[in-house]
Amino acid sequence: LILDLPPGTGDIHLTIAKQVPVSGAVIVTTPQTVALADCKKAVNMFLNPNIKVPVFGIVENMSYFSPEDNPDKKYYLFGKDGGKALADQFKLPLLGQIPLVESIRVSGDNGEAIAKSDVVRKAYDLLAGELARQVAIKNGIASLSN
Repeated sequence: LILDLPPGTGDIHLTIAKQVPVSGAVIVTTPQTVALADCKKAVNMFLNPNIKVPVFGIVENMSYFSPEDNPDKKYYLFGKDGGKALADQFKLPLLGQIPLVESIRVSGDNGEAIAKSDVVRKAYDLLAGELARQVAIKNGIASLSN
């Protein structure tokens, strides 16, 4: 079960961490400073000895904009590598950097899978693989952790 919680460290976060067996948390941020501030609070909360929820890593959403007609071009609209800096600060893995591309919006509006775009599919495949590796490491499964 994956829960998508709003940013922050409110009552819902604390209640879930205390009352539900949680395997771990994935922190999703955008590269901009204001988003990183909320995510720092969340990482600190989950790593607090009284909460004890492992953080599998950081995902940076809207890392860059790539136009559909030139997918190799990257525009850093919200700053660059903020999620990477957050991961480095807490010595956590950067699980992935998800681009901002029009096909994500179009697919969502049409009720279709967002991975129709090669750029998006590659980003999510890398993210899923890295998250699976981190879960395997936590669970002591050596074959995925190498």
